[in-house]
Amino acid sequence: MTNKVAAALQYDDTKPGAPKLIAKGQQDVAARIIEIAKQNNIPIQEDADLVMVLNKLELEQEIPLELYSIVAEIFALIYNINKSK
Repeated sequence: MTNKVAAALQYDDTKPGAPKLIAKGQQDVAARIIEIAKQNNIPIQEDADLVMVLNKLELEQEIPLELYSIVAEIFALIYNINKSK
């Protein structure tokens, strides 16, 4: 059995600050995070290394500076997907 892990970020461009971790979990919790994302048409990015780092953060914690560039790339990808719809 593989260990399913998921994390969810939220970014509000009307407020100062970096994206925040709003959900994280393993197994059933991870499956529920993914299910909610799919139900709400929220893009899902699979990156095992990133999710492992994110799962070490506290909920509502802003991502650390070291993750800015990778998260920015993911958010840019999501923006471009949404723009082309």
